Amino acid sequence: MKLTVNGTAHEVDAPPDMPLLWVLRDLLGLTGTKFGCGLAQCGACTVHLDGAPLRSCITPVAAAAGKSVTTIEGLSADGSHPVQRAWAELDVVQCGYCQSGQIMSAVALLAAKARPSDADIDAALSGNICRCGTYQRIRAAVHRAAELSKT
Repeated sequence: MKLTVNGTAHEVDAPPDMPLLWVLRDLLGLTGTKFGCGLAQCGACTVHLDGAPLRSCITPVAAAAGKSVTTIEGLSADGSHPVQRAWAELDVVQCGYCQSGQIMSAVALLAAKARPSDADIDAALSGNICRCGTYQRIRAAVHRAAELSKT
């Protein structure tokens, strides 16, 4: 099966119903996308498929064939993406487990709405659970990323 992940074409030997998450992690070695619940409830496995956020733990790899998949590794090689910069600047991360999913959801939100309100942020990231409770810092970082994206 042919996949384009982070701009690179890959040929993977996987059954069509294999979750995209396991193809990314186990077959392609892209371990930034995390397994959290396996039920699309926590958001740790969030990636983009043709720019839209989705839960890779329940998405069959066949659904990604012929489309563009972006993982946390695909945002920037050096952490220079505005959302990644904002996350670091505001020390959002505590344990860090949920952060790749949080960041991918934030990137999708900012692509759709350059200046989101608190309510927009809360709604867009409501499916991403942070067990450490860094929600206030996450919201502040999304606002900061919006500012950084203007420059």
